[in-house]
Amino acid sequence: MGAVNGVKPPSERVQRKRGKRIQEILTAAAELFGERGYDAVSLEHVAERLDVTKGSLYYYFSSKDELGTAAIETLGDEWTARLEQLLERTKGTPEVRLRALIHEHVTIAVNDYPAALRLFLMPREWPSAQRERIKELRLRHDSLFRALIEEGLAGGEFTVTSIDTVLQCMHAAMSQAPTWCGELPSAARGKAVDEVADTLMALVHIGP
Repeated sequence: MGAVNGVKPPSERVQRKRGKRIQEILTAAAELFGERGYDAVSLEHVAERLDVTKGSLYYYFSSKDELGTAAIETLGDEWTARLEQLLERTKGTPEVRLRALIHEHVTIAVNDYPAALRLFLMPREWPSAQRERIKELRLRHDSLFRALIEEGLAGGEFTVTSIDTVLQCMHAAMSQAPTWCGELPSAARGKAVDEVADTLMALVHIGP
């Protein structure tokens, strides 16, 4: 692509570098929001976490609200998209797909976003606009698990006390997985994630 008004577009390398930097900022912000809550975090705190100046953050984000919204959107969309992609390539019964979904969710929580996960568990601490977006993303995420449980029930493969109760227990346990598994060595961590997935599958009684 040529220059526009005499200004050359940034090179692919520069764009990749900028994208990587934005991802680092969003990850650090999400971790801090998850650890301390929205009100307790400032741009200064994010800058300190990244060991950069506050001014450098303003190059990418004009305010804490803008940064918080971007962190919610990026993390929520990326996480749920990874789960949706897993389901697209996973074949088999509802049991097979539900276990794969739980396993992938816990793996992402433990390995990629251990602190940031809490950002989605406390929407009441956020301003109203971001709070509503968190709710929307949670519903999108929840619907993946709900659809598989409903499919298993319809086919006589699952028996549950209540879909809502099962989902509440499942999400509560998965949200604690980073605490249980995060400090383990990599080999033990993989086994622990397997055990969490197997245990949560017991919430849906597998029929004969």
